[in-house]
Amino acid sequence: MAGNLAGADPKFKEIITSLDDDKIDMLAATSVLQQKATDIRNQKVNWQSYFQSQMISQEDFNFIVAFDVNDSQNKVALLRRDRTQAAQTLLNLLGHVSKDQTLQYILVLVDDMLQEDRSRVEIFHEYATLRKEPMWAPFLNLLNRQDGFITNMTSRIIAKIACWSHTPMERSDLHFYLTWLKDQLKSQELKNKLHAAKMVPKRESRGCNSIIAGANSILFGMSLADATRVAQENNEYIQSVARCLQMMLRIDDYRFAFVSVDGISTLLSVLAGRVNFQVQYQLIFCLWVLTFNPLLAEKMNKFNVIPILADILSDSVKEKVTRIILAVFRNLIEKPEDAQVAKEHCISMVQSKVLKQLQILEQRKCDDEDITADVEFLSEKLHSSVQDLSSFDEYATEVKSGRLEWSPVHKSKFWRENAQRLNEKNYELLRILIHLLETSKDPLVLSVASFDIGEYVRHYPRGKHVIEQLGGKTLVMQLLGHEDPNVRYEALLAVQKLMVHNWEYLGRQLEQDTGADKGVSKGGSQVAGKAHGSQVHSTSDDSSVTWL
Repeated sequence: MAGNLAGADPKFKEIITSLDDDKIDMLAATSVLQQKATDIRNQKVNWQSYFQSQMISQEDFNFIVAFDVNDSQNKVALLRRDRTQAAQTLLNLLGHVSKDQTLQYILVLVDDMLQEDRSRVEIFHEYATLRKEPMWAPFLNLLNRQDGFITNMTSRIIAKIACWSHTPMERSDLHFYLTWLKDQLKSQELKNKLHAAKMVPKRESRGCNSIIAGANSILFGMSLADATRVAQENNEYIQSVARCLQMMLRIDDYRFAFVSVDGISTLLSVLAGRVNFQVQYQLIFCLWVLTFNPLLAEKMNKFNVIPILADILSDSVKEKVTRIILAVFRNLIEKPEDAQVAKEHCISMVQSKVLKQLQILEQRKCDDEDITADVEFLSEKLHSSVQDLSSFDEYATEVKSGRLEWSPVHKSKFWRENAQRLNEKNYELLRILIHLLETSKDPLVLSVASFDIGEYVRHYPRGKHVIEQLGGKTLVMQLLGHEDPNVRYEALLAVQKLMVHNWEYLGRQLEQDTGADKGVSKGGSQVAGKAHGSQVHSTSDDSSVTWL
């Protein structure tokens, strides 16, 4: 599978080669998994007792006693001589031993065996082919165990076999494994929710279901104490989970499978929460690897990767986190084959205040050559995109990012010139605005989206019909009861624009009001003080307007 790392990209191969698994394992020696593995190696198993109680066969006993020794030369000779027996014994033990402590020990033996020689992963494939048995079932079954070390060491072994073998992982097994990895990442989200639960008044803290909503279904019904314990246990292995993903996503075929299980959204939802810098680096590394595929690089910002990484960049104090974020940004510009997508990514970076961070990094004069080169590249591309930026490009990028704010494009002049362009691509931007009305919890986003819907209706003759057909009218009306006064205000204006029948008459009235745009102060109260331009006047002098 090594030949499928990332096509012919030389930079990718250089960096991946420098990230040899042995070196990373040495760097990760302080991880919980590695620390426990060291302790478990020193806890020898009494194989004689298993044999005497007829829990293992004579063949398996003979092999495991010969294999479980410190003499590496004898172990190498044994594995060369009895490859089939090695796979049979190890799989039998994993499938039939029930004691957690012994299972932990066997898994450490298997992991050490593979780490010493990557080609040994083929031992299991050869055995499965010979016996015509499923290759992955014995390992995937162990992912359902309750012990955190067992599941995460099994996951580590699966990743090594999947990445080091010449035979790729089968689709259904791959889907199961990647879903498991994704669910482990979601435990990080659960931990954040449980952390927030500590701030809930004591009489409310018993409502566990409300706290862990959206987390794995297996947690529903647990007491708050049990849910906290599970979340903390899963979370302590988060670096190991991320390490497995770092390995798996180097393989191009595995990348698309990860995307199909909603993996990108999960990575970003964890990154948007509370994680330490090491986990930040590992998960952003996963995003970086994904961006080497041109198709995935083109779709990446649909998940708001640029705004989220820009926020992390602005707070980053670790050089390696900064370096990997800049590398992701560079790929998002270089890798897409569609020039328009690359342009949209540049605009999104500008809107996410990346240029400001690049200026700060330039002033620091970093010694890291990769950071310096990426800063120069990104600065040039972003400055160039600003010069070529049209107001509609800026608006489209803002809407697609889902982060609406009162930027200059939300003014009457823009809508007079561009309202009809929202019909392009089968009303793509309108559909996004309506989706934001339905899903966003941010009062600012809801306010701006409501205003934009109203302005579209106001400036496009068939706008009212289009919005009704897309379901926007009902959503705007629902916001009339929103708790935020700004949202209620903008929703009210939008509803009025949707209800007005004769906009041509109102338009003539507004044209007569020469001070319409100038007369509205950008300051003022919190509710009415937005730089809306003339929309405030749309509710005045309307005695001759026909209402539906």
